[in-house]
Amino acid sequence: MSETSLYERVLKMGLEAPRPKVRASGGVVLWRRTRDSLGGHLEVYWVERSRKLAFMGGFHAFPGGGRSRSDTELSVLGAPAGVESAPREAAMPADVLDGVELEPIDAPGIMACVVRELFEETGILLADGVDSVEQGLVESARRTSLEHGADFVKIWQGLQDNAGRDLQLDAGELVYAGRWLTPPLGPVRFDNRFFLLEWPRERKRQPSVIDGELVAGEWVRPAEAIHRWETGQVVTAPPILHILKVMAEDGPSEGLARLREPFEANLGPFRKIEFRPGVLMFPLRTPTLPPAAYTNAYVLGREEAVLVDPGSPFPEAAEGMIQALRELEETDGRKVTAIWLTHHHPDHVGGVRKLREALGVPVAAHAETAKRLSAVGIEVDLDLHDQQRVVLEGSPPFPILVSHTPGHARGHLTFYDEDGGSLLGGDLTAGFGTIVVDPPEGDMDDYLASLERMRDLGAKALFPAHGPPTITVREKFTEYLEHRLWREEKILDAWIEGLKDPRELLQAVYDDVPEKTYPLAARQLEAHLIRLERAGSIER
Repeated sequence: MSETSLYERVLKMGLEAPRPKVRASGGVVLWRRTRDSLGGHLEVYWVERSRKLAFMGGFHAFPGGGRSRSDTELSVLGAPAGVESAPREAAMPADVLDGVELEPIDAPGIMACVVRELFEETGILLADGVDSVEQGLVESARRTSLEHGADFVKIWQGLQDNAGRDLQLDAGELVYAGRWLTPPLGPVRFDNRFFLLEWPRERKRQPSVIDGELVAGEWVRPAEAIHRWETGQVVTAPPILHILKVMAEDGPSEGLARLREPFEANLGPFRKIEFRPGVLMFPLRTPTLPPAAYTNAYVLGREEAVLVDPGSPFPEAAEGMIQALRELEETDGRKVTAIWLTHHHPDHVGGVRKLREALGVPVAAHAETAKRLSAVGIEVDLDLHDQQRVVLEGSPPFPILVSHTPGHARGHLTFYDEDGGSLLGGDLTAGFGTIVVDPPEGDMDDYLASLERMRDLGAKALFPAHGPPTITVREKFTEYLEHRLWREEKILDAWIEGLKDPRELLQAVYDDVPEKTYPLAARQLEAHLIRLERAGSIER
């Protein structure tokens, strides 16, 4: 380990990042029963989000979204069944809440938010008297509401005036179906309430999607939707999976208790976060580089499994992981047989000693990582190397391709689920923020080569060490490559213009970042200068 690494010294300082903001939101599960030659079945309506969206781009979800400021200005008749008697925390374990004080389920503006989002995303307007309003007026109001910056309060008032009758938004048909707080994977967490709404074929207006934030919508049997997720055809979030499972097994009436109190979705102090089969995520609070405050640990595998990057040094996090892994073995039959590390940085290895001792399993990493960890008293038992294939036992087996991807760290590794297409990218990219390349441990040539190599791997989903996953994998790697090359071009232009003093060069090239980040930006600048000098583009 380099004693002069500014990046590692900053990590050891334990800088505190701001806690994510919490935004209230709501979603609606439309459902119906159909009749066919087999006697009929239950269907739900779900939508596909545009891959261009920053949050959950390309994911399948139920219609819904976040509360806007103007939602509190709208009056809504009626109230969803079950809200008054529902507990505020809805079986959320301690690590999910993480100090968040929840608003009431029916906090101001929530019902208006739910009704508005359902209207905008599906065209279904829950309003008293709406069935007698001309469809063209309703559709025009919907399209206007979807425009960027549109004021729904004015749109709604205009619709009331044009309809010539006393229309009133009405949430009385909704049925409360649980509350989920999204994991701390970014600067915003969504406090999402879900509601059921029966919507038979006989209703005058049926759901449809206008291309934009959404690209498709369809009625689907819950069991079929789960099958698509299990076979990698779609990606969706844990609340959606839980709702689909309950609807498939118990239906909307018998399953209400399971929806409102999802204890079965917990693993110790965590919610079970499995965006893709065989990839479980555990966001752990760590002393990492702000704006990140968490490092994602992962469990890879369906039966035999490995624990990747247990990075939190805090005893409560280790105890929580131990409890969660025991429950995972008891309930899912997944047993961790080794700890794998992407690299040696402290926010990725903080819990290794405790977890190794509790689980009685070996630790595996690249040889370069082993050298650096040995210097701080963490022994690595097994070597992982480039192009190594490890097949975890299970039905079916779970093959993982190990790739050596230096640049951020000399021993950096990624782990690729070859059957499912899921890539654990470590610190190659981040869900938000940046990746520091700090020489001599960091090397810009290596980093760019690693980005290119992983871009061409063909992964279907990318799971970073910090932040949420993405399914726009190639686009993400391309974005990082283009940003680095853009920055390098600025450096070269400034150098040619005569700015060779490090401070002047830094101010000219990193004029778009806060001054408080200049010390780390200076290390990035040095990494680019080394690369340019190596290529013969400059002389120092």
